[in-house]
Amino acid sequence: MTDHDEGGRGLGERALAVLAIERRSWAGPGAKERAVRERLGISPTHYYQLLNALLDDERALAHDPVTVNRLRRVREAQRERRG
Repeated sequence: MTDHDEGGRGLGERALAVLAIERRSWAGPGAKERAVRERLGISPTHYYQLLNALLDDERALAHDPVTVNRLRRVREAQRERRG
């Protein structure tokens, strides 16, 4: 799975898979983390690192503005709570 397309301009398979996971709602605790391990073959920690970087990527915003903007708002609210 690649992070960038062959021309280097678009989102790669992994980035698209991360956005797809974030679009879904998850039933119970651990379901999303299990899906991350099974579908992407990475740890949840690595997944959230990728996701955080993806939220700052304008290509991700262009591809899925609803999901990216929602997650940016959540991230900002968490930062404000931390002080």
